[in-house]
Amino acid sequence: MNRSRTLAAGLLAVVALATTACGSSSGASSASDDKAATAKSAADLGGMDALIAAAKKEGTLNVITLPRTWAGYGDLMDNFTKKYGIKINDANPDGSSQDEINAVKQLKGQDRAPDVLDLGSSFALSAASANLLAPYQVSTWKDIPDSQKDAQGRWFNDYGGYISIGYDAKQITTPPTSFADLAKPDYKGKVALNGDPTKAGAAFAGVFAASLAKGGNADNIQPGIDFFGELKKSGNFIPVGATQATIQSGQTPITIDWDYLQVSAADTLKGKVDWKVVVPTDGLYANYYNQAVSATAPHPAAARLWEEYLYSAEGQNGFLKGWARPVELAAMQGAGTVDKTLLDALPKVSGNSPFPTEAQLDAAKKVIAANWAKTVG
Repeated sequence: MNRSRTLAAGLLAVVALATTACGSSSGASSASDDKAATAKSAADLGGMDALIAAAKKEGTLNVITLPRTWAGYGDLMDNFTKKYGIKINDANPDGSSQDEINAVKQLKGQDRAPDVLDLGSSFALSAASANLLAPYQVSTWKDIPDSQKDAQGRWFNDYGGYISIGYDAKQITTPPTSFADLAKPDYKGKVALNGDPTKAGAAFAGVFAASLAKGGNADNIQPGIDFFGELKKSGNFIPVGATQATIQSGQTPITIDWDYLQVSAADTLKGKVDWKVVVPTDGLYANYYNQAVSATAPHPAAARLWEEYLYSAEGQNGFLKGWARPVELAAMQGAGTVDKTLLDALPKVSGNSPFPTEAQLDAAKKVIAANWAKTVG
């Protein structure tokens, strides 16, 4: 929920990147670095032991826009460092998927450039199209469903969840249970997204879900844009990127966000805010974020080891601990490696969600880019 992804945050990130562009370069690469940079699997480097040795030699991993409260990432980063002795630099934790792509482009050749990315689906597609991502297949590649990974290995789903409505039970005495409810006059000045949908994957998904609730489909996101335009005109929608800080302050008493972030907020703010979460009865929409290795990663071995860790049973259960649904869940259930206690704690959902194709997501992103500002402002 900390990934606020507001327009202001995006602009500040660009300024910060510009001021550091003259920083140190990553310098001449060694033969082992060159080999790691082109490795499409651990086997290409001689196996896991060789990959671990090369990553430890690099000693550093640069990640970006990973709030510690997001999908269990705090523990995942700590445990990776403890396991391998590799320092993690987490840049711009409250940034957006677009900020990640900007950083790859603007910091290319710098030793502080991102090594790995965690992107919303539409942004993963655009990054792949721009040749910003390196193909890599983790050791558990077969456990990732074919429909949830790029055949070349440029991106692959990592964790996901359902768009949900979170609310402060003390402020909201009549809780909303659907997108239709959010249009009621009771919620004037109270409804927020997790950022700007032209930049943020979570906000994009919120608009997509609203579109489904208002008669749209995977080929038509415009009803969702129109819905938020109506909420803005009525005064219900507020253009504030929701974070745990805005929830605690009371600034965003109703938020539309992934269920795992809502539950994380409820847990973190327990005793301060009585935060409740409901998956809407209309507009049921689930999706996954995506891992990717930067094609110009300054620490290519550490980048690939990070992916291996995230897709191990330990890493996948780490996402589950953050209330997110790991992509390898079905395979883990079959192998008996899933933490059943954590699995049972996930929000219950009934019904089926559509899963848009790459082409549909790309088209929806273009429609939002063209129409969001002029419809919602």
